[in-house]
Amino acid sequence: MTVVVTAVFYPLPDRKQELADAMQRGIAAVHGEQGCELYAIHDSEDGTITMIEKWTTVEDLDTHGSGSVVEILRADVKDLVAKPATVTRMTPIPAGTEAQGQL
Repeated sequence: MTVVVTAVFYPLPDRKQELADAMQRGIAAVHGEQGCELYAIHDSEDGTITMIEKWTTVEDLDTHGSGSVVEILRADVKDLVAKPATVTRMTPIPAGTEAQGQL
């Protein structure tokens, strides 16, 4: 079953671009992981950076979450965030067209 994740990162004041830049190394590595269908960062008007992810299975996501790439990401951002990221797992509810009604 597909799983979608949002991870909201809270940059320290005036460190948002530096945080986004620091996340790049981890993103490139995650794109090569099994089951990664989407792993992309987005700038938010509220001053946060949101990672939107899509994984083929919960098992793929769990493997990612306990892997070395996540440790790299945590190390790269630890001095740039005000608090831990808020991570939410979601199961898609298809609606409308397949192309537009789900990630």
